[in-house]
Amino acid sequence: MKNSETARRHSTAAKAFHWGFIVVFIYALTKQLDEVEELEDLSLLQTEMLFASVFLILLIARFVYMQTTQPSVLAADAPGATRLLARAVHLAMYASLALIAVTGLVIGGLYGSGIKQGTLMEIALVAHEIAVNTTYFLILGHVAAAVYHRRKGDGIWNAMVPVWKEPAQRH
Repeated sequence: MKNSETARRHSTAAKAFHWGFIVVFIYALTKQLDEVEELEDLSLLQTEMLFASVFLILLIARFVYMQTTQPSVLAADAPGATRLLARAVHLAMYASLALIAVTGLVIGGLYGSGIKQGTLMEIALVAHEIAVNTTYFLILGHVAAAVYHRRKGDGIWNAMVPVWKEPAQRH
């Protein structure tokens, strides 16, 4: 297994996408609506729709960039189950983040079209809530895995995190 000194690192652009997305996600959490009726304010509705659209575009750009330019930093001899779990969590995180934006756009579209309640709106709201809660769960798992790899000292932490460098691998 590679040690933390020789493990691959993600590119500066990959790190910018990663940490920038954290900032954007935290911003989204701080400005989230308490009630769908707040969308009565046309300016707020337009802002929410624009934000969700930009969020989705940035997410797609990040996904394409990471898939086409950034191979996994897991060691080649990492167990297949570890590789599969890491891949599944990353893909699920992209899917849940995309669903947050898509369901937000559906909610805004329905609301803007005058469909402010009813079955369609309820389905969209529940789907949005499930996507948000799934994202929280996946982020928690992602952070736990990152901390695990930092403690393991296998270079995974250092590949993406610019601070609190992991100790050299224990032999």
